[in-house]
Amino acid sequence: MKQDVKSMTIEELAIALEEMGEPRFRSKQIFSWLHKGVKSFEEMSNLAKPLRKSLAEHFTITVPRVLRKQVSQKDGTVKYLWQMEDGNCVETVLMQYHHGNTVCISTEIGCSMGCKFCASTLGGLVRRLRPSEMLDQVIFTAQDSGLEISNIVLMGIGEPLDNYENVLRFLHIVNCQEGLGIGMRHISLSTCGLVDKIDRLAEEKLQLTLSISLHAPDDESRSAIMPINRKYSVQSLLEACQRYFVKTGRRISFEYTMIAGISDSPEQAQLLAKRLEGMQAHVNLIPLNAVKETGLKTSSRQSIGEFQKILEQHGITATVRRTLGSDIDASCGQLRRNYEKR
Repeated sequence: MKQDVKSMTIEELAIALEEMGEPRFRSKQIFSWLHKGVKSFEEMSNLAKPLRKSLAEHFTITVPRVLRKQVSQKDGTVKYLWQMEDGNCVETVLMQYHHGNTVCISTEIGCSMGCKFCASTLGGLVRRLRPSEMLDQVIFTAQDSGLEISNIVLMGIGEPLDNYENVLRFLHIVNCQEGLGIGMRHISLSTCGLVDKIDRLAEEKLQLTLSISLHAPDDESRSAIMPINRKYSVQSLLEACQRYFVKTGRRISFEYTMIAGISDSPEQAQLLAKRLEGMQAHVNLIPLNAVKETGLKTSSRQSIGEFQKILEQHGITATVRRTLGSDIDASCGQLRRNYEKR
């Protein structure tokens, strides 16, 4: 079988080239071309034709196809639906901020976590993405939009830590200076709370931002909307977050979706503040992007404002996420699901 060249590190590529009788330094040239978004080895113009032919015999280059592209008329947010080589689809979102352009990528096709408010999980997990398929979302979003990508968030379809090995390999490849060279401090990884994997990630001591999808401060409420809480309680999750901070020194961000009647009461705000007391943490309050199938509704502006005020009164830094792309199937997994229905 041909190897997936874009999922390889420079060192792995150098070893493979040596086995082909080629000099190691060619690996950097090839690596650089791949991250410029070439679609075939023939485009690598500074390589000899025999080498290009040999590379095509040994390796494959993944190239996704744009099935759907939606551009928000409100804020310029762009949502892509990419088709992979096997016909499966994933979503990527490009968001423009004053501090740079952020791409939100998917790490799996579908998701097995079963969170009640998320469209990504409605069809279950299909398969996990390879590093090349994550990388393609960054490369070809930049190529199609003409915009330089400065930040990456792993917050699209799928649970990143459920695809641990491939995600970790992607992080090292996208961080490599011979390629895109996006620094770890410009990367955020979001997890619903796989405690064992959080501990494992802490040992890597990466300088990325870890975001915890918390969404409720008590076990009863959280278990009702996030099945993972039945395995790892809120308390065990927060203890893992403390261990992560001690190991890495990196402040943790807590994602908290405001769902009317589920997670937005003043009592829950008080409990959340108590649980996060003494932690180096930031709470990101997220107005729910409604998904028709769930029947859940977003909290009122008043409820969100009161929730934020209670947290701040207890010394917890809390912000309300700016709503982007509300006119383009904004909720994660909606565009893919709507396409598959059609």
